[in-house]
Amino acid sequence: MITGYRRPAPEHQPPYNAPDYGSTRLRHPKQPLLQVPHTLTETSSPRFSPERYPQTADLTVLEGAKGHAMGERIIVGGRILDEDGRPIRNAMVEVWQANAAGRYNHEGDQHDAPLDPNFHGSGRVFTDENGWYRYVTIKPGAYPWRNHHNAWRPNHIHYSLFGAGFAQRLITQMYFPGDPLLALDPIFNTVPDEAARNRLISKFDLELTQPEWALGYRFDVVLRGRDATPMEDDHHD
Repeated sequence: MITGYRRPAPEHQPPYNAPDYGSTRLRHPKQPLLQVPHTLTETSSPRFSPERYPQTADLTVLEGAKGHAMGERIIVGGRILDEDGRPIRNAMVEVWQANAAGRYNHEGDQHDAPLDPNFHGSGRVFTDENGWYRYVTIKPGAYPWRNHHNAWRPNHIHYSLFGAGFAQRLITQMYFPGDPLLALDPIFNTVPDEAARNRLISKFDLELTQPEWALGYRFDVVLRGRDATPMEDDHHD
């Protein structure tokens, strides 16, 4: 059995080679791509479930930690939908991010900013029957990334979304409204269409906000179709 999907509009997705985004010059394909049809095995396995992959819905609290993560606590939630507006149920959503000082808890990050012993910066949740997901974290800080002179990444959270199997994995980034670095960021601006770029920016949500505790941001993701959320071709900074 061959399973087909609608292909995204080219202007709504980033190109493989974006000259202003330096590393794409080294890793983009040099030959025309080959379209390999997905088989049933690739699109239906392995199966992900909270029983096998435990959820981590609050990134600000680590098991065994002596305190909470430092920084501005926020709540992020939204819906994962298909191209026809139908909810994607039981989808595994993984997130990772820098801490409030703009540093990842990873040996490869040698940015001169403090690490937070109470924050590892990664979490996992599953969507419910209506495609909703929700998690608690801290607002990540900006950080330098040496792509060009005085280059800084905007505040952002990385998303990995799984459907029924590895062939249905997509990766994107969520940004925050009003960030002055967005206009200067080559990764954000690799998406040619302005409306598509704006779908990468979360929206402040008073319904998600909890009084005297945390601000809420809504970030919906549409998979494929005319209103698809722009996705990455690989892991980006």
